Amino acid sequence: MKFHQGPVSDHFDGEYFHNPANGGLRGGGSVLRWMLNRKPGPWRKWTDEPPGPPPLERIATGIRATFIGHSTLLIQMDGVNILCDPIWSLRASPFSWIGPHRHRAPGIRFEDLPPIDIVLQSHDHYDHFDVPTQKRIASQWHPNFVVPLGVRSRFEKHRIAPAGQTSELDWWQSVSLAENLKITSVPARHFSGRGLRDRNKTLWSGYVIESPSGVVYFAGDTGYGSHFHEISRRFPQIRLAFLPIGAYLPQWFMAPVHMSPADAVRAHEDVRAATSIGIHFGTFRLADDGEDQPVTELRQALDARKQSHRFWVLNAGEGRDIP
Repeated sequence: MKFHQGPVSDHFDGEYFHNPANGGLRGGGSVLRWMLNRKPGPWRKWTDEPPGPPPLERIATGIRATFIGHSTLLIQMDGVNILCDPIWSLRASPFSWIGPHRHRAPGIRFEDLPPIDIVLQSHDHYDHFDVPTQKRIASQWHPNFVVPLGVRSRFEKHRIAPAGQTSELDWWQSVSLAENLKITSVPARHFSGRGLRDRNKTLWSGYVIESPSGVVYFAGDTGYGSHFHEISRRFPQIRLAFLPIGAYLPQWFMAPVHMSPADAVRAHEDVRAATSIGIHFGTFRLADDGEDQPVTELRQALDARKQSHRFWVLNAGEGRDIP
């Protein structure tokens, strides 16, 4: 499969993408060291909770966020419905019988979703890019998809959406998909790949959404880094940020690509978000942190700052209007 072909940049060498300043996943020896010394925290086999209520069909003005689970969330603002990193499958895997499985159902039933206008795809890992879910969304609503460089080839391979419905962006590139609504791809510190031979062939990113009701930042999947300060410099009035808080232990191994709860609080301060919401926790067991550990340590990190921060944790299926 052909991925991205384009000019060399500070994060693309002509064939592979990379994080500036050599930030990236640890090498094979580190993976073996982690596997041989794992100390995984506890997870419940299954949390059986009823789904949340169906979201409103549209929000004429203002911003409403609904947390569906993991990094899947619904953003409703100024009459536009935006879905981020949607996955409704039982496993984050190319197979139905092996791979990380859900420990709880999506907080909103797929059948209860409002019409989806835009889908933001942060990168191509299985816990964020789920082909069956994307095909179902494309078939039902024919939305516009926004993806990082190289990811459009995956949409074409799986016949999810035609090229005209898919906007492929490099960091700091923008696209306008609705009246008075602009989406900008922004840097993240992560990696990509879905198999043994495609590591870092596609880009990873976060997104900033600008509309009359304010600026929203979806961080996607990222480690902590200087990119948060640069995002804040370019977008100085972020009303809402979605920041990952899970899959961070052991930190010596995960820190280059996944934030700890304490890192997320630092990122919240760096981007100067009026409100932040935690994501990337409580659904798939991807690292050694226990199921409840990200939320517990987030509260501890917020308490340690000894200052007021509006950093929320929503239950799966919970929606809130943003101040």
